[in-house]
Amino acid sequence: MRQYELKIPDWKGVTHVMLIQGPERSRSLRVENLQSDLVVVGGGLAGVCCAITAARAGTRVTLAQDRPVLGGNASSEVRLWTLGATSHMINNNRWAREGGLIDEILVENLFRNPEGNPLLFDALLLEKTIAEPNITLLLNTAVHEAETSEDGAITKVAAFCSQNATRYVLSAPLFVDASGDGVVGFLAGAAFRMGAEATSEFGEKFAPSREYGELLGHSLYFYSKDAGKPVRYVPPAFALADVETAIPRFRSLNAQSYGCRLWWFEWGGRLDTVHDTEKIKWELWKVVYGVWDYIKNSGKFPEAENLTLEWVGHIPGKRESRRFEGDYMLRQQDIVEQREFDDVVAFGGWSIDLHPADGIFSEHPGCNQWHSKGIFGIPYRSYYSRNVPNLFLAGRIISASHVAFGSTRVMATCAHGAQAVGAAAAICAREGLQPRDMTTPARMTELQRDLLRAGQHLPGRRLRDDADLVQRASIAATSRLRLESFPPDGPLLPLKESWAMLLPAEAGPAPSATFWVDVDEPGAVLDAELRVSSRSGSHTPDTTLDRRRVTLSPGRGQSVTFEFDARISEPGYLFVCLMHNDRVQVRCTEHRVTGVMSVCRWYNPASGEEAAQTPPRDIGVDAFEFWTPRRRPNGQNLAVTLGRRVDVFGPDNLINGVQRPTTQPNAWVADTVDPSPELTFTWDAPQTIGRIELFFDTDYDHAMESVLMGHPESVTPFCVRAYTLRDSQGRVLAERLDNHQTRNTILLEPPVHTDRLTLEVEHPSASVPASVFEIRAYER
Repeated sequence: MRQYELKIPDWKGVTHVMLIQGPERSRSLRVENLQSDLVVVGGGLAGVCCAITAARAGTRVTLAQDRPVLGGNASSEVRLWTLGATSHMINNNRWAREGGLIDEILVENLFRNPEGNPLLFDALLLEKTIAEPNITLLLNTAVHEAETSEDGAITKVAAFCSQNATRYVLSAPLFVDASGDGVVGFLAGAAFRMGAEATSEFGEKFAPSREYGELLGHSLYFYSKDAGKPVRYVPPAFALADVETAIPRFRSLNAQSYGCRLWWFEWGGRLDTVHDTEKIKWELWKVVYGVWDYIKNSGKFPEAENLTLEWVGHIPGKRESRRFEGDYMLRQQDIVEQREFDDVVAFGGWSIDLHPADGIFSEHPGCNQWHSKGIFGIPYRSYYSRNVPNLFLAGRIISASHVAFGSTRVMATCAHGAQAVGAAAAICAREGLQPRDMTTPARMTELQRDLLRAGQHLPGRRLRDDADLVQRASIAATSRLRLESFPPDGPLLPLKESWAMLLPAEAGPAPSATFWVDVDEPGAVLDAELRVSSRSGSHTPDTTLDRRRVTLSPGRGQSVTFEFDARISEPGYLFVCLMHNDRVQVRCTEHRVTGVMSVCRWYNPASGEEAAQTPPRDIGVDAFEFWTPRRRPNGQNLAVTLGRRVDVFGPDNLINGVQRPTTQPNAWVADTVDPSPELTFTWDAPQTIGRIELFFDTDYDHAMESVLMGHPESVTPFCVRAYTLRDSQGRVLAERLDNHQTRNTILLEPPVHTDRLTLEVEHPSASVPASVFEIRAYER
């Protein structure tokens, strides 16, 4: 036997010395054993958010990713935009972008990368991950074995890195499977499912009458670019030859669409989407190269003459494979009815989005999308295995029926739930608990508190934080907005569709509303409706309280007032609707305010054919209208004067435990004429303060797609850019002149001893007043 000494530097620059023994003519791969508190397998957005969340809570994490970059389907290898409950802003889920860490990532990406370059998003995810000293990151490292104890718990997993020819043995008391296909759960014997459940199992009306094994397929995209001169294209021999015969939707092809706008380039739903992935990839390569041949050489797209094929995906983006069983399986009724869970730890809001198994070769539409009237909660019991005691589930493999999976599978929803898993794993690691132990009321309260502190919105939950010193302070503000009017200083908007102002309202008589309109012809009538949502927390205007009609004379800039005969039973949002009339134009305003917006009865032609959801009978889905905002730089508010001021923007909102608009704006908003807005927090006795948390408005209604889409700004118009924090002596504790993030954490070293804090903020612009959702202070 001969002994070999290997000196191996890791990715952090630390050199490891290993002794290997063996016969002189026998060699083996290097083996490295890594011990941590938590092993996360899978480095998509779910795995990244889980690992960073746990690491920031003090947990030592090993993150194993089988690809060279992080992000999974959001990475430059696949290039799918990150979406969740906002659904491109085409549903009625207002202010529904996921909070916490995924919000931090998307807001940062908006700031650095508003054009949606996927390579820059790769770099951001890598930066965020390696910035955490508690994370050991292993790229190009695929798990292939799992070892379990007698009680079924995982003790270690083995993985292989193709780039450094190293076999890793990863040990920990807790494991998270965020691998997409559930490789750890599968190897460890965790209960799982593939295919669709029958209606009879969960009573889901959208489920099939019998079980079947068909799945959603994979997609593979391409990018093109203008070369500035004619470019010819010779297709490879394997390219699909007869596009018009093979692809029923060939008329949808054009020379402008590329990337994930071609989401319907999908196939493989009738195959094993785990083991047949390479076969599926080859078929999709045939499609892509064949479609490009059709675009370049059919003669039907002369605008493509200067275009060249710049990039084709090397791995397909997966939608569905295994789903694992937890202590609860989310189902269709939970989504449609927005059922409440005591153990809610995340939310979703994407439509129930199921696709035909034949994908691009199907005669059927590329998808069936059925929305709920609002966001829905996801319970903690769906995030761990029911039979492998130390295995958490994260990403698209969580415990949900096939129908519910149609909504929970999208990346921002996956990341949001994975943050909850990371927070739960941190508590379990610290206290020596198993995932199921977190379901006790006391532990669940602790977990939900930790999530809310981090900015993770939980439907129906408010942060109750006894450690927050601001809860015991007296709060004063130099001003507060009492919204009465938006001046008519914006563009004219033709009422080609119905438009509404979505306004917060207090209980009592409905206010009158005055608008400014232009009319060119006599006899035009303008109908107005006052609507509310039938469900608290929803923003679907499905209940009409009153209707009014006025006959207009020709003229420009004329005011028209609607006196509504209705009472508001409880605080909430009103929709003051101006119904469509091609003969009328309404004046807009350039002013925007946190928690207020205009919405339009409208649909996006890329995702629907009408401004309403009209499902077939008896599939368990609601029928309702879509009232959605237009994206900036459009989407101005309507100029309006209200008969009663809206007084819901006071400083008490700072301590109400909600960090986004829900049934109310939940923000302190300064008066627009206040030259130097300030908040002052005063205690009866000096407090020791070591950490301060501030939450600003980065427009939770904006979808912030991570790639391809592009955005008109790098900082949202509502976000306070400049602020100063002072103590009772006027000393500056913190100052920012270039803020763009939702959450600002201020660490004071050493802690200060003071009986007063003053927060000075600047208005983001002349047309947007300063706003703050929350401020909290802690001893440490």
